[in-house]
Amino acid sequence: MSSEIPPQVQNQLAQLQQVQQQAQSLAMQKNQMSSMQKEIEMALEELEKLSDDAVVYRAVGDLQIQSNKEETVAKLNERLETLSLRLQSISRQEERISKRFTQLQEQLQQSMGTQGQ
Repeated sequence: MSSEIPPQVQNQLAQLQQVQQQAQSLAMQKNQMSSMQKEIEMALEELEKLSDDAVVYRAVGDLQIQSNKEETVAKLNERLETLSLRLQSISRQEERISKRFTQLQEQLQQSMGTQGQ
């Protein structure tokens, strides 16, 4: 029995590692998006407590710009919706990556099983 790993198995291992890295990257993105979503939700809760004519400042790059409550709430809701859509997209990508990971694992196990015989 040879101790060398056949090229097909090496290729499958490389693909498995690549899929694993993609899954880790998606998990990080999902965590970042979830954190941003929670921050926006907290900001919206605080804005609800303010009177409609309250002076509000919002960050635009490195600047704080005076705004009104209505405009700020609208922008935050828009951003919240965008984040929600992005999170849905990431979840679908995670499902596909998970299925691909399982498929590659099975292929690798089959390859290793036939090598051992």
